[in-house]
Order: sequence, then C-alpha cells, then structure tokens
Amino acid sequence: MRKFVFLLLVTLAITSCKKTQEDFVIEDVEPQRPIVDFGFHFANFNVHYDTIKRQETFETILKKQNLNGKKVADIIRVLRDSFPISVKFKRPYVCLRSKDKYNKLQYLIYQPNQRDYYLIDLTDSIVGYKKSRPLTFKIRTVAGELTGSLTQTLRKMKIEPTLSGRLNKIFAWSIDFFKSRKGDKFALSFTERYINDTVYDGIDSLRAAYFEYKGEKIYAFPFNQDRNGKVDYYDENGKALKNFFLKAPLKFVNITSHYTQNRFHPVQLIWKAHKGTDYAAPTGTPIMTTAAGVVEQAGYSTGNGNFVKVIHDKTYSTQYLHMSKILVRRGQHVKQGEIIGKVGSTGLASGPHVCYRFWKNGVQVDALKLKLPNSQVMEGRNLPRFKEQIRPLKRELDSVAEIRFNK
Repeated sequence: MRKFVFLLLVTLAITSCKKTQEDFVIEDVEPQRPIVDFGFHFANFNVHYDTIKRQETFETILKKQNLNGKKVADIIRVLRDSFPISVKFKRPYVCLRSKDKYNKLQYLIYQPNQRDYYLIDLTDSIVGYKKSRPLTFKIRTVAGELTGSLTQTLRKMKIEPTLSGRLNKIFAWSIDFFKSRKGDKFALSFTERYINDTVYDGIDSLRAAYFEYKGEKIYAFPFNQDRNGKVDYYDENGKALKNFFLKAPLKFVNITSHYTQNRFHPVQLIWKAHKGTDYAAPTGTPIMTTAAGVVEQAGYSTGNGNFVKVIHDKTYSTQYLHMSKILVRRGQHVKQGEIIGKVGSTGLASGPHVCYRFWKNGVQVDALKLKLPNSQVMEGRNLPRFKEQIRPLKRELDSVAEIRFNK
C-alpha cells in the first residue's frame, strides 16, 4: 500500500512539473496567410490603404503617388472614358507598390461602392478596368412577431430594415398595415448577398413570407407565369396578392377619422357626414394614387383645400384632399402607387392629413369596407407548376414558425 501511494505521488509530481513547464513554452506562431483581395495576393506588394479626403480629386490622388506631372496627365488622358474622374468623399482606395527599393506604384484600386471597383494597371502600359468582387448568396429563414412597427421589429431581429419596404409593397393589397398589432406573427425566407463570402451586401430577394392578419395567415410566394422575368406574388392557392386598389394612399400612418354619416367637424364645430377616411401624417408626406387612372380634377376649393380626383374606370374613382402640394395635372395618366401630391392642411383641416374619398358607380362609399376585384389571375395551366414550386418553401416557413412559437 505504501508503495502504491509513493508511486501515485511521484506520478502527480511529474505531471505537475510537465504542466508547469508547458505553461512557459512559447509555441511557434503559424505564419499569417497572404491576404487575397481584388484578385491580388497582398503579400507580394507594399500595400497602402487610404480614403478620399475632402476636396480631393482623381488628379490629386495620382500626384500623391510619386508620379511626375507627365505620367499623371497620361493616366488621366488614357482613362478618361473608363475611370470615374469624379471620386467620392470618404470612399476607399488601395495602392499596391513594388516590394523593392523603388516602391513603384503598380496598381491603384478605387471603390465607389462596396461591391464594384476600378483597377488602374501601371505595370506595363496604362490600362483601366471596372470590375466587381465575387458575390455569394445565403438563404435565411426566420419567424417573429411584431414588437412595434415592422421596421423596428426587423431591426431588433438584425434583419436589414429596408426589407419592410418590400414587404409593405408586396402585402399592400392584402394587409392594412395601419391595423397590424403588436404580437402579430410572421415568417420570412430571403437571400442575402455577401462579397468575397464574408462582407454583407444587403438582401437580394424574398423567397417566401407569411403574415398573420386578423387571425388568418396570408402567404406570399413569387412566381413567374410566363417565364419572361416578370415576377408577381401569390398566396398558397395561387391567388394574386395584388388587387385593383391599394389599401391606403399613405404608408405607416394613423387613421384619425373613419367614414361616417355623423361626425363632429373639428373646424366647423358642427355635426355632419364625413364621407372619407382621414390618414394623419407629417406635412410633405408623399400621397399615392391607390390605382391607375386619369386625373379628372387637380385644384383648390374652400373645403377640400388642394385636392386631386382620379377616375380609374367606369365604376371607380378616388379623391385626395388637403394637400400641401399637387404634383399632377388634369388629364394626366397615373400609375398605381404614383406620387400625386404631398400631405398638408389646406382647406378645412385642423392638422396635416389626407382625406381619402372613394366613389363606386357615382356614389361615395367607405373604402375600408369594400371587397375590390383582383387584377391578376393565376392561369390554370400554371397552377401545378406553382404548387410544386411553393411546396418546399411553405414547409420551410411553417417549420421555422413552429420552432419559434412552440418552443
């Protein structure tokens, strides 16, 4: 027993010594691999990084590179048609110089944006190229619920908030985002661009999405019926999301007054009918026409202030009141979503808003209660292909939502 204990103590002592010795061993550091960018191994050059200073020009940048006046003039003359002479403040550029005592400039690379770059090759003759760094695309599928506005929610989820604009445009004919509430659930699948496989470059496309709205899931799947490059969005049954009219003439604002036969007028201080829907927004907010048509009226009246009325077809017309500025003229053809004016408080208005009025067969009606026709129909011959295309996408959305909300 004593012998065993002695051997155990010796073993522990040796192990402890080895560990202590190893703590002081300086290991060889693996040599740093050469940096590769713009198609160059930077280890082969003396590399200088810089950015465009205030009031710098292409010419002054060249003069900083130990080039004589004639060489600078020759470069500008040769590259005048292929290089952007007007460089942008704070944009980066890289100088690659020879690794010898001359430190001669061999390449100059200017980046007007994150992806594209201009390359000046001075190794032989003067040559200029416009190139793009390689892109890779990564799929990201997420589920969440509104914690505020859609933009704020996406930002909290570390998703580029500009995606909210795309989603608003896609779902504008199906969802009234004014009535979306905190806790409303959604799922999204989209592709993100990366430069050189590492540098984030934004969202490329939306693969699929759904939003829960008034207790119902509304899906959106992109589909090209004619294989001609034109993509529209459809629900899981092949019904187009794009209806004849937009839900509202503004984006992300508040309804302050609904269509009613009896309302106390805030300016006239009397009870009277209010045959429109008021959307409050800051002065200058763009007002969109909710459908394509022809401007029937564009002018001013005491009650309406600056207003525009658009005829869409033999059945429907719309009117937009209290504008601070009118941007269309009578007889002008306008497209759905086209900006026709700016929010104001002209006429009988207590604050900046647009009063949106709607006519059907010459009678003013409540636009929010209308069931309007669909402008596009899935062709029967395309439905099987559509169903096959969306099946894995729908499964993907439902799966990530189930994990997110049932955990």
